Amino acid sequence: MSQRALPEGRYGSSRKPLNKWARWGLLAVAVAVGAVVAFVGYRNLGTKPIEAKQTAFIILGDDSVKVSFEVSRDQPERPAVCIIRARSKDGDEGGRREVLVPPGNSVVVETTVLRTSKPPVTGEVFGCSYQVPPYLSTS
Repeated sequence: MSQRALPEGRYGSSRKPLNKWARWGLLAVAVAVGAVVAFVGYRNLGTKPIEAKQTAFIILGDDSVKVSFEVSRDQPERPAVCIIRARSKDGDEGGRREVLVPPGNSVVVETTVLRTSKPPVTGEVFGCSYQVPPYLSTS
């Protein structure tokens, strides 16, 4: 059996280098993708407008814990809400409370007592927000 030659020009020849406009287009797409990645990273990993950290907790008994926490915010003239929770030995959430942080200083320390359904081993800040529910508002 004889070997047949492929038709000339049918399968193309060697690759042509990209022209000048195609190179600039690829560069523009790469820069745009990099800018989007940087923006998303900054929004997700950058500084947050409001942050809180637990500073102390005291177990008051098998059904309550006292939690102190520090709130730092970029807009101290706005009220905020923080969710504080108690955890039991098995890691379950034994209690939760929303605490109103009224307008004031940019850094404030708040204290609250949580009632729990299980004996608590810790109290912690779950998170804070400027979106204060109407039932917590003082106005």
